[in-house]
Amino acid sequence: MERTAKCIIDELLTQSGSKVSVDVRLRFPGGRNVGGKYSMAHHKVTMYLEEIKKQCLSLFGSLDAFPQVFRIVFAHELGHAEDASLKVLSDLLDASGYEMERNRIALRIEENAWDYAKTLIPEEDQSIMQTVIYCSLKSYRDAIAGEIA
Repeated sequence: MERTAKCIIDELLTQSGSKVSVDVRLRFPGGRNVGGKYSMAHHKVTMYLEEIKKQCLSLFGSLDAFPQVFRIVFAHELGHAEDASLKVLSDLLDASGYEMERNRIALRIEENAWDYAKTLIPEEDQSIMQTVIYCSLKSYRDAIAGEIA
């Protein structure tokens, strides 16, 4: 799977033209299931193989979709890396003292990255892509829905 991941990374870096650095690790430190993370301070994406395997098993019941899920998650992280509005949105997020506003900004940051991913890999299996996106955004959307109720 590590070799598959490397091939996908190389392909999408070339396709996107991104100059972000990429690190591949086995596990995300901590208890959350995070498949990838972008560091704005270091302009670096870190991908977590075991976490993506867990996501595949949880969402699809097997590791058959691992290449697709890895590709989708990496495209999303590239979306953060290439988001021209990320710095401004992050500053707004940090400065806001209102939970509702923070939740909306966090959702916008994630939606921006997903919009980029969809344009980067439009040929990806849409049922897999939509499932991953839905699950990724669910907690952000639930937080906003809770505010409205």
